[in-house]
Amino acid sequence: MSRPHPKDEPENTVKLPDFFALSEALVDAYGRALPLFENGMKQYGKALDAKSVDPLNISKTYMDMIQRTMSDPQKFWELQNTFWNDWANLLQHSTLKFLGQESEDTIAPAEGDRRFRAEEWQKSALFDFIKQSYLLTCRWMQNTVREAEGLSDQERKKLDFYTQLYANAISPTNFAMTNPEVIKETLKTGGDNLVRGLKNLIDDLERGKGELKISTTDYDAFELGRNIATTPGRVIFQNDMMQLIQYDPAGEKVFKRPLLVVPPWINKYYILDLRADNSLIKWLVEQGHTVFAVSWVNPDAKMAQKRFEDYMDDGILASLTQIEKITGEPDCNVIGYCLGGTLLAITLAYLADKKQSDKIASATFLTTLLDFDNAGDMKLFMDDEQLDLLDREMAEKGILESKQLQRTFSLLRANDLIWSFVINNYLMGKEPFPFDLLYWNDDSTNMPAAMHSFYLRKLYRDNLLVKPGGISMNKTPIDIGKIKTPAYFLSTREDHIAPWKATFAGTKLLGGKCTFTLAASGHIAGVVNPPAKKKYCYWSSSAAPDDPENWQSKAKEHKGSWWPHWQQWITDYTGGKVAARKPAKGIEAAPGSYVRVKSV
Repeated sequence: MSRPHPKDEPENTVKLPDFFALSEALVDAYGRALPLFENGMKQYGKALDAKSVDPLNISKTYMDMIQRTMSDPQKFWELQNTFWNDWANLLQHSTLKFLGQESEDTIAPAEGDRRFRAEEWQKSALFDFIKQSYLLTCRWMQNTVREAEGLSDQERKKLDFYTQLYANAISPTNFAMTNPEVIKETLKTGGDNLVRGLKNLIDDLERGKGELKISTTDYDAFELGRNIATTPGRVIFQNDMMQLIQYDPAGEKVFKRPLLVVPPWINKYYILDLRADNSLIKWLVEQGHTVFAVSWVNPDAKMAQKRFEDYMDDGILASLTQIEKITGEPDCNVIGYCLGGTLLAITLAYLADKKQSDKIASATFLTTLLDFDNAGDMKLFMDDEQLDLLDREMAEKGILESKQLQRTFSLLRANDLIWSFVINNYLMGKEPFPFDLLYWNDDSTNMPAAMHSFYLRKLYRDNLLVKPGGISMNKTPIDIGKIKTPAYFLSTREDHIAPWKATFAGTKLLGGKCTFTLAASGHIAGVVNPPAKKKYCYWSSSAAPDDPENWQSKAKEHKGSWWPHWQQWITDYTGGKVAARKPAKGIEAAPGSYVRVKSV
């Protein structure tokens, strides 16, 4: 009699473990893990020598909070009493559920919390009790931090963030014995899921050369130029800092004024050219723009002394020079995304001081911070102790390694970018799903030491860009108030990297006419939202931006993508139509070679 197909087996099937296969797997795992463990201990020793056991400077902040709490413990005891009352209520209602009776929840997961979607978290009295006891404990921890007296806003935000990280880490979903889906899978496969998970764990440790580098997608499923970054074009110029790509036109006529796209250099440019069906660059070409895009170099230690000025001089300014040579047009429309937008604003102020503002006809700022005063969760990593440690590490290596930046961004969304994959890869023993966005997210870049130190200290920490002459480029004082160039600001409502009210502040700093648009979703999904998908929405207003709350109250909601709204705005600055410009053979085909350089 043939064995039934796994899909035909009932869900409650229990399979006995294959102890021989399990033993073989453990022996293999031990052999592969031993050198990784030895290397890990060496790295840990270096960390101890560098006195960076607490590189995030958390312990001092917590100790300060505890001392303040103990000096006036009344509030603490009130919170503690509330916690015990909640627990008593939970025990009462859980007892009723264990006896098979209906009972109300004491606490429920927050809206959008996807960790407890499995039906066992609701139907099983045991797992429902585990879930609610965890949620009560988390609420107590967060309230204790949030209501502590004598903390600055920055200290409170820092404590709240790291307390939430700890709460995320101890979730019962992250442990095999308290996750009903993992238990079910273990019984169904005879523990094969845990064996596969152990193999996946060792694979990721080897991929990270002893550090855990969690796989978030199927990396073999994507290839630059084959199924991502496929918009046809040519690299028509390159220097030490970037390659300049000109894209093939989509029709016989194009707008007279060319369009330059300046992405951030924290990640690679092809977030704007992922697939044909969601590529902003392809869509811009189809609207009739002659599109040029900067593809930044992935720097190594030899570029340690590259400054912010080098990204301006050899990035935007060099691109403008080449675009004029190719098209004959003296000016250009420019889109800057995130850090690329910050660079664009600095370049505009620099050109204004040089009486050369006419080189850029319009500026578009996508999720761009100019005022860093309320710059979101990234400010949590900007205290002097952390920056000093970062400077020491960059002085030794010449760069900020991409894995450090990637780790920071993952911490900002730990449940989505860390723990969901711990469960999927290591507890369920599954392979991650092929996802182009996460492939791009893992394909991050290094940062030159000099540039990154300037960026973090002068802009993020000290917020000097808002002060006329607060920073200088090539000995030229930068005053973004001198910018008269028409500007379009696009922000996203759920952005945790560049919060929309912080980016809105940029509209008040420039000296020209600004249009502000707010899109739904976050830093990436809100920007990369093609009209054909008919997803999300955006808000716009014809009124001049004054303050974010007033603007929001007057703004009108529109269904779908913001892209057509921007296209309508940019039409005033595109000029007439001319014959399509086909790129010369140049250096190589898009997406070029710089984007293919992986961080070690």
